[in-house]
Amino acid sequence: MKPLQLLPQTPRALAAALILTVAGLAAPACAADAKPSAAEAPGAQKVAEVAGQPITLAEVEETIAPQLAELDRQRRGLVEQALERVVEDRILAAEAAARGVTVEAFLQSEIEAKAGIVTDAEVTAFYEENQARINRPLEQVQPQIVQFLGQQRREELRGELVSGLRVKHGAKVLLDVDRVEVSVAGAPSKGPADAPVTLIEFSDFECPYCSRVVPAIEEVMSTYGDQVRVVFRQFPLSFHPRAQKAAEASLCANEQGKFWELHDAMFANQRELEVAQLKSKAAALGLDAAAFDACVDSGKYAAQVATDLTDGQRAGVSGTPAMFVNGRFISGAVPFATLAKVIDDELLRKGITPAKKVATE
Repeated sequence: MKPLQLLPQTPRALAAALILTVAGLAAPACAADAKPSAAEAPGAQKVAEVAGQPITLAEVEETIAPQLAELDRQRRGLVEQALERVVEDRILAAEAAARGVTVEAFLQSEIEAKAGIVTDAEVTAFYEENQARINRPLEQVQPQIVQFLGQQRREELRGELVSGLRVKHGAKVLLDVDRVEVSVAGAPSKGPADAPVTLIEFSDFECPYCSRVVPAIEEVMSTYGDQVRVVFRQFPLSFHPRAQKAAEASLCANEQGKFWELHDAMFANQRELEVAQLKSKAAALGLDAAAFDACVDSGKYAAQVATDLTDGQRAGVSGTPAMFVNGRFISGAVPFATLAKVIDDELLRKGITPAKKVATE
């Protein structure tokens, strides 16, 4: 089943969707929660009783707070996407009316006529780039690739067209986006504390997907400069046996002002995260070896790592990498273009021109 997509996607996001479709993967469905009676306050509804003692809905919800936060985020995200699509449709209708043509004729001339045809060379290039994930012969998936690349081109043209018409037709989105408040106190960071955009990343040094998002975040910093502050918080997953000590080690390095240096070294080689290997990396980076080794061995920052984990779970984090851009949740190893789109929007909402115009990938 093809995933529902309400907004134009970046080529990489569309590529991921195509690959999931070709692989035959489907997204899970979620059931709705029972509603309390009108006479009861939210959460006070008694939903069970054991040995004469009531169990309230609030008690039950507390045990699945991260999952409920994720469901709330998904719902709000769908509303935001649907709103954006309605705004786009109204803009296109207004422009078509101004030109004295139907919307269909307008879209035909501005999108369909300009999209052209997908060439065999484009199909082959896309297949070769994604062959390992598609894992099927080209002749079997060629029609799907042609359809996907054509859709991608049309969505890009539509996005450019709508973007150019927003000001002309006075398009304003009054609904604020969903935001989650996440603390940054005591966490390693780079960029000005008063930057208009704060990107908080919850990450795991042993997670391969976390290493893949590092280049995108580095590109954010080089592109936006002082407009963005990046904050790193720990989220070592239980099935990564070396992630906990790696997290603690990074904070020991932070104690000596070398957090980002060790951060980069660990992500550059995630196979070398044993404690002895972490100590060798630290020494090679010029840290005080005796102080670093004692810090790691003592578990000095184990409690801080635990606090990061708890804060992340309360914010709805269930996997890594997970990021919050001014409180706006972004899940997974997304490309730079995805981060740039949100950062640009945040800057524009504050009346700030992005440091550099970013072309959507």
